[in-house]
Amino acid sequence: MTDVRQAVPGDGDVLGEIHAAAREAAYAPFFAPAFAAEAVRDRLGRRHARIGDGPETILLARVDGRPPALSYCTPSRDRPHAAEILGFYGHPDGWGSGVAAALMDETLRRLRAAGFARVHLWTLRDTPRSRRFYAKSGFTESGAERALDFGDGNPLVQVEYERAW
Repeated sequence: MTDVRQAVPGDGDVLGEIHAAAREAAYAPFFAPAFAAEAVRDRLGRRHARIGDGPETILLARVDGRPPALSYCTPSRDRPHAAEILGFYGHPDGWGSGVAAALMDETLRRLRAAGFARVHLWTLRDTPRSRRFYAKSGFTESGAERALDFGDGNPLVQVEYERAW
């Protein structure tokens, strides 16, 4: 059984573990090994400071009490009446289980209930798994692209997805 709830301060470690494992599995091939390893270590402690601090919403999905996925949303910085999904991460152990779809459904339900008319997100162009997931979740490509330097001096292209209801 999958349930989704708002993250609380005590969830910081598990959120960091999900983020780090997902990042390692999906992003490590794009970076030099030492940089990738440092990025994973950084993710382990990053979430503590963000829980309950500001307008962000962090949701944690659990399957039979085990937490394999998180979403991280905020009001869009540049689009009125829109939200932005800043992070949507699933631990590789949960890939293919349906937990990500359940989490996305609840994330979108809560954004609609909060009064947002639409939502957008950015994902790496060269991550077909995430792009397929967003398309299956009803998102479409906006046509916008941007280069993002993750700190190693090697910008990667991101593509934007959006969805309205």
